[in-house]
Amino acid sequence: MGQANHRHKSALTPETDEMNLVFPARPMAVRRALQASMTGLARLNLTIDEQGIIEIVLAEVLNNVVEHAYAHHKSGVIELRVKRMSDNLCFTVLDDGVPLPKGNLPEHTRHTLSGPLEDLPEGGFGWSLIQDLTQDLHYVRSDVRNRLNFTIALADTQIS
Repeated sequence: MGQANHRHKSALTPETDEMNLVFPARPMAVRRALQASMTGLARLNLTIDEQGIIEIVLAEVLNNVVEHAYAHHKSGVIELRVKRMSDNLCFTVLDDGVPLPKGNLPEHTRHTLSGPLEDLPEGGFGWSLIQDLTQDLHYVRSDVRNRLNFTIALADTQIS
């Protein structure tokens, strides 16, 4: 499966301001990729809020790939690309799993959180979080690859 190889460059480089991670589509590999991503982004002097947003979005996106795109595959690969632009980070997530239903991003859903505790939904907040915390969210299926692009705005940070 897939065009991605197991490799990674886990820090933004001064020459390109890019980071690339390629890892197996397994829960523990996602956990390690999240750690590597946050370590690789550390030189951007991100605020605590920015770090939190990035980690939440990446955790939701990457875990969705494992749980849904590769749900019926014994193995698979996820590729994460990050590029620093002037005032944002541009993310690309690639995988060779099954496409999103109907080939589109899920509709943005607002959950009603009032009422008895036992009636509150247990899940289904992931895509809403992703949609609320990102800009320029775009999904496309090309041949056998899923491609999700999004940006996260940054404050005026300086690279150290």
